Amino acid sequence: DVQLQASGGGLVQAGGSLRLSCTTSAFTFNDYVVGWFRQAPGKEREGVSYIDNRDGATWYVDSVKGRFTISSDSAENTVYLQMSTLKPEDTAVYYCAAGQAITSTLRLTSSYAYWGRGTQVTVSS
Repeated sequence: DVQLQASGGGLVQAGGSLRLSCTTSAFTFNDYVVGWFRQAPGKEREGVSYIDNRDGATWYVDSVKGRFTISSDSAENTVYLQMSTLKPEDTAVYYCAAGQAITSTLRLTSSYAYWGRGTQVTVSS
C-alpha cells in the first residue's frame, strides 16, 4: 500500500523555522506529485505547495512565497518543506499527499489520492 508519513512539526516562535518531511513508500516516486496542505481550526484545508517529481515544477500559495521552499530527494523518497520566517497565521496541521493529476488541478485536495497523517505546526507570537 502507498504510505506517506509527515513529520517535523512543532512549536516555534514567530520568525523561526521548521523543516517538514514527507517520507513515502510503495510507489514510483518520480511518477507522482507530492503536495503539502494545511488546515487551521475552523478553516478548510488549503494547498500550500507542491512539487511535481515528473518534471520538477513547483508551486506555492501566495501567502508563503519567499518563506517556504519545497524540495525532493528521490534517493530517500522524501519531500521536504523548509519553512522560514514563520508567522502565527501559519499555525495549522500540515499534511502531505501524493497524486498524478494534471498540472492545472494540483492545488486541489481532490487531485491527491494518497494522504499521510498530519503534523502540527504552532507558531507563537
